[in-house]
Formats: sequence, C-alpha cells, structure tokens
Amino acid sequence: MKILCIHQNFPGQYKHLAPALVARGHEVRALTLRVKERTTWKGVDVLPYKVEGRSTKGVFPLAADFETKLMRATYCYRAALALRDQGFSPDVILAHHGWGESLFLKDVWPEARLGLYCELYYSSDPAITAFDPEFAPKNMADQPLKLRLKNFNNRMHEEIMDSGLSPTRFQADTFPEVFQDRLSVIHDGIDTEAVRPNPEAWLDLDEGRALTRADEVVTFINRNLEPHRGYHVFMRMLPSLLKARPEAQVVLLGGDGVSYGSRSASGKSWKEIFIEEVRDRIPEADWARVHFLGRVSYERFLSVIQVSRVHVYLTYPFVLSWSLLEAMSAGAAVVASDVAPVREVLDHDVTGRLVDFFDQEALLTEVTALLEDGDARARLGAAARAHVVGHYDLRRVCLPQHLAWVEQLAKKKGRLPKD
Repeated sequence: MKILCIHQNFPGQYKHLAPALVARGHEVRALTLRVKERTTWKGVDVLPYKVEGRSTKGVFPLAADFETKLMRATYCYRAALALRDQGFSPDVILAHHGWGESLFLKDVWPEARLGLYCELYYSSDPAITAFDPEFAPKNMADQPLKLRLKNFNNRMHEEIMDSGLSPTRFQADTFPEVFQDRLSVIHDGIDTEAVRPNPEAWLDLDEGRALTRADEVVTFINRNLEPHRGYHVFMRMLPSLLKARPEAQVVLLGGDGVSYGSRSASGKSWKEIFIEEVRDRIPEADWARVHFLGRVSYERFLSVIQVSRVHVYLTYPFVLSWSLLEAMSAGAAVVASDVAPVREVLDHDVTGRLVDFFDQEALLTEVTALLEDGDARARLGAAARAHVVGHYDLRRVCLPQHLAWVEQLAKKKGRLPKD
C-alpha cells in the first residue's frame, strides 16, 4: 500500500505510526514544511514543500486565519501535483488538517482515502470561551463569528474525510454529529517502557546541584507557561507552598511563548508577568528553590517527571497534554484541575487528586497533603501507572489500534471532492 502523511511539523502525531507502517512493508511518504531538502526518516521518504509569500498585510481580521490555511493548502496542493506527475498515487492519505494543508488533496488524488487527525472543533459556548473570566476575550460578541470561521477549515475537510480519529473522547465529542460516524477515539500512545518509575533518577540543575528521589520535588510542565494551562494559578499558589514546605524544590518546564491563548496586552511573556506578580512575596532563600528550566530535551523531561514527588497539571477544558499521561506513566502522584479532559484519564483519589481549577487553597492543600503522605503518593502513583499501561500503552494498545484503523480506512470507498 502507498501512504502519504501530511503534517507541517512531521512526524508530529505520526511519530510511531509512520515507521510502523514502513515496517509492515508499506511505501510511506510525507509532505512537510519542516525540512528544506528531501530526506529519509525511519524508512519514510520525507519531502519538503514551501509556502511562498506572507499573509496579506492589513487583511480583514476575520479573514486572516483562513487566508493562512488557504496558503498552506495551495502550496501543499502544488507539491502534491508534482508528486502525481512523478507517478506517485497514494492509496491512503493521513493528515493533521488543523493547518489546512490537506484541503485540496482529493483534487489531486480523488480515489485516495483520506484519514484525518481531528484534534479539536472550536466551541463558542461561554463555558469554554469564558472559562477563565480573567482572560476572557474583550469582545465576546465577536467570539462566535471568529470560532465559526476557525471551524470553516474543519467543515470543508468533513466533506472529503473518509475517516477520522481523535486522541481522547473529550476531543472527539467537540465535533458535530456529521463527523461522528466516521470518527474513532485512539490515543497517540505512551511508551510505558521508556516512561517508567526510576528510583535512581536524578536531575542536573544549572546551579551545579542535582535533584533525586530523595528530594521533595514539585513539578509543573507545559509547552509554554500560559493561562490556558493554569500557569497563573500555580504561580499564585507558589509563595504559600514555599512557605509551607521549606524543603520543597519546585521545577517548572515550559517556554516563554503562547501555544493556545492570546499574548499579553503588555507585550511581556506570561512567565514574566506572573513572576513579577508574586516575586515580592517570596524571600530570596525561597526563590532559590524555584527552577525554571525552559524547554528541555526529552531525556531531561523524563528525569524531571521521574524525580517528581508531586506533579501539578492544570488546564482549561481543552486538548489534553501528553505530559499528564507521561507523568502518570512515570508513577508520579498527580494533582490536576477538575475539568472534563482530565477526568477522562484521572479519577479523584484513585489515580490522582482533582481540584477546582481556580481554587488555589485547594491546590495548596492537596499538594502539601501528598508531600506529607508517602503512602498516598505510592498508592496514587502505582494506580496512575497501571491505568496508563492498561489503556494508553503505545505498543500493546494504541499502535495496534492505529494500524487497524489505517487498514480499515484503506478498504473504504473514497469520498469525492464536491464543487
């Protein structure tokens, strides 16, 4: 079978699936913005495509998002035409359509079966858009319009989607009914052999010291430190935590940018804003126990979650972070926000502890209680790992499901593009 993967940052969500398809004897190619020249990665023929030009300066704001997606779709389409002219005709196309790239591929290969990674369908429900009133959009009246237009890409892809998958039930359920009969819930998978408890783990710090399992380590991890992932809630709790736990070492991973929400009006990073908000309430000696490591290698990330005594995960009702499941796989005792995507993978006082997203006192209470109670940490950590191994293990659970999904997709009759 000939398979084409489309992802602007390949391999992305196809990190494990694409090599597994190669191992099964399939010819796998990928189109991506990530590389400048043709290369091979784990048996996958990786081909670049390039977007020329930029979005129109001063374009009408409501048109800006879709213009960017149309540009990517157009240049990916042109690269696909070149592939077709070289004689390549995929049986199956696997695409993360969130950036629009796959929008015109059925115009190149009408008979190909298109499987989409359906990450999120945007909702204008105020319970979602105004979940955190402190950072709610200033002009709420415009929000339904903006989100409907962000979903234009989803809606146009629905017409040509032969099958789709979402990594969690929460994410799948954001999609309208018209998607549901073609949508499967299959998580990307956690490599539980690599991500496992390690009593000998240690974390080198820039200051020349190391943290081990003997230290009282509290961790907070996200791609970027921003309100969507509860960074402000954690930081506002931090002075009290440091005061209550004089031996605690607090490790934060995450960049200074924005992954999901908006940038601050001041132009400062959210990281900087909330450091400034709490810094005068933290003595110098206590601040020395707070370690911002930025973005790190995966090996260092593993060390962080393996030395963690209590891992804090906070999020709006949104896409679930891999880091939560990886922390659970490493046997960490987790305190997390009580929202739907988290409740899907974590049961209160069974595989972790849940607190109201906004309740800093409850967060402090649960974190300090677990730091005091080694038996509870051990019980929750072991149950968390068992849950991940049983439901999200890459090789035994998720990857076989992904491969079966691709095989079923290949048997479908492809939906043709509509005029």
